[in-house]
Amino acid sequence: MKRAIIIHCWSGCPEYCWYQSAKKELEARGFLVQVPAMPDRDAPNLATWLPALREAVGTPDEDLYLIGHSAGCITILRYLESLKPGQKIGGAVLVAGFTHDLGYTELSNFYTTPLPLEKIKAKAKHFTVILSDNDPFVPVSEGEVFEERLGAEVLMMHNRGHFSGPVDKEDSCTELPEVVQAVFHASQK
Repeated sequence: MKRAIIIHCWSGCPEYCWYQSAKKELEARGFLVQVPAMPDRDAPNLATWLPALREAVGTPDEDLYLIGHSAGCITILRYLESLKPGQKIGGAVLVAGFTHDLGYTELSNFYTTPLPLEKIKAKAKHFTVILSDNDPFVPVSEGEVFEERLGAEVLMMHNRGHFSGPVDKEDSCTELPEVVQAVFHASQK
C-alpha cells in the first residue's frame, strides 16, 4: 500500500495549516497517511526529530512518500541521508525547504555537517520542491540548489509566503493541492 508521512514545520502540529487537507485528499486517492506530532515542536532538534520520523516510517520502501514543511524538510533530508545502501523511497515533496543553515540558531543542530545531496539524491525516486517567490525565510535561490543537486522538480509559486499560518504571522494556508498532485504524480511513475 502506498503511504505518505507529513512532517510539520517548527512550532507546527498535525492540525496546522494545509496538513489535514493534504492528508484527506491523499487518503481519498488510496494512500495511508500519517501526520505525526514531532517532539519539542518549539525547539526542533535532529536528535529527537530524526528518531521520531524513523519510528513513523518503520521500514522504508518505494511505496513511501515523505512530505515536509520547512524544518520538516531538513528532517526528511537527514533521514534520507541515514538510509542504508539499497534502501529507497518513492519520493519526497519539500515545501519551503532549504539545504543549508539559514542562520536560525534553533535549527543549527541540523547542520553540524554539510548535506551530502548526491548521496541523498539516490535515496528517492523523485523529488518535488515547492517554494514561494515571497517566502520571508527561504530564499528563492534554494530552488536552483534543489534542481541542480537533487534533480528536483521545482514549483515556484507566486506570493504564497511560507505556506504556513499564525506561527509565521501569515494568513493560514489551509490547502496546498500542489502537494497532493506532486505525490500522486510521483506515485504513477
